[in-house]
Amino acid sequence: MPLKTLQDEQPALNLTPMIDVIFQLIIFFMVGTSFTQAEHRIELRIPAVSDAPRPATPRPDKKAVNVYQDGRVFLDQQPVTLEQLTSALAAARSQYKDLGVTLRGDGDLTLQQTANILQAIRKSGVAEMGIAVKTTNPRR
Repeated sequence: MPLKTLQDEQPALNLTPMIDVIFQLIIFFMVGTSFTQAEHRIELRIPAVSDAPRPATPRPDKKAVNVYQDGRVFLDQQPVTLEQLTSALAAARSQYKDLGVTLRGDGDLTLQQTANILQAIRKSGVAEMGIAVKTTNPRR
């Protein structure tokens, strides 16, 4: 069996394409920078326009409606009846049309109790409603 006495030549890495790409990027950024500088030298008074109208006050946080198992209803930590809930949400909605409400209820509430609360919220004219739930991870 003949033994190999000559070593194979290692393949050489050709860096020419990579260097070409880097030079192209350098030229691109140099030309782009010179156009930006030329644009700033033009002495024009560009007309100004006002932005779209902004609300006078920032968007309020969503209202939280908490319902306990015994039927007590709280709007932002204040106890209310269903009628008071509807009128308070309607008043808040008159100040901000896109008012949102999150319903947080006890897990043992009946469907009828939940439906009554949702009906009271709907009567107030609030369109953005959500129900808070807690997710459980079955892998733990």
